[in-house]
Amino acid sequence: MDLIFKALSDDTRRLLLDRLRQRDGQTLTELEASTGMTRFGVMKHLKLLEAANLVITHKAGRFKYHYLNAAPLQQLVDRWIEPMTQQPLARAALDLKAELERTTLMSDVKKPDFMLETFIRTTPDRVWQALTTTEPSKQFMLMGGGIYGTIAANETYEYRLDDGKVMVSGKILAAEAPSLLDMTFMMPWMGPDAPVSRNVYKLAAVGDLTKLTILHYDLPAEQEGLKEAWAQIAASLKSLLETGKGLHFEIEDHSQTELA
Repeated sequence: MDLIFKALSDDTRRLLLDRLRQRDGQTLTELEASTGMTRFGVMKHLKLLEAANLVITHKAGRFKYHYLNAAPLQQLVDRWIEPMTQQPLARAALDLKAELERTTLMSDVKKPDFMLETFIRTTPDRVWQALTTTEPSKQFMLMGGGIYGTIAANETYEYRLDDGKVMVSGKILAAEAPSLLDMTFMMPWMGPDAPVSRNVYKLAAVGDLTKLTILHYDLPAEQEGLKEAWAQIAASLKSLLETGKGLHFEIEDHSQTELA
């Protein structure tokens, strides 16, 4: 927490976060140009933001891209703001509009449009089980949806609500337990022309913690709501595995109105 508050106390670092909030996945050169700062100045402030885990990076080809990491900020909200108001946080609904350019692994050659990283005090096996098993997933996914299907390459999956409504579906591109889950992502309730994108979960043991990285590819700029939804999902998963109870976020279901 101390590193987060230290990082946020400087207006220049807040400016860098604002720039990444406006457009995620920028290179050092792009941040230098958009802020009017020197390259050394940007590097110095990014180092502090990375130390606080407020900025995370992804290397694709020769380039290193920087992303605003919402998970630590969501944890601040969960710790103080939400208990004080005693109101569920109502944020933007899941809404994707993107075309999947390929169905092959592209993590090393293409940059994601969104990236989030959090650390969970548990093993990768437990995180994997929560992500890929119906009952655990229903305890942390938004709207109480659970994952159904065979979690293996070339198989299909669905996120269904208790009433059977399918909110998200797709194809498993890669499933390497307990380290990588890569799958297409579409919302069938948007109609027969619903766009398809791609999301990836990466898990790695770090001491007695698991580092969970969520990446989303082909996410258009106008679909900002999904970024906060991923932060909520990550926070709820962390709470479930560390305390035994997921977090409740009240999300409006747009699936009926979208098809009306």
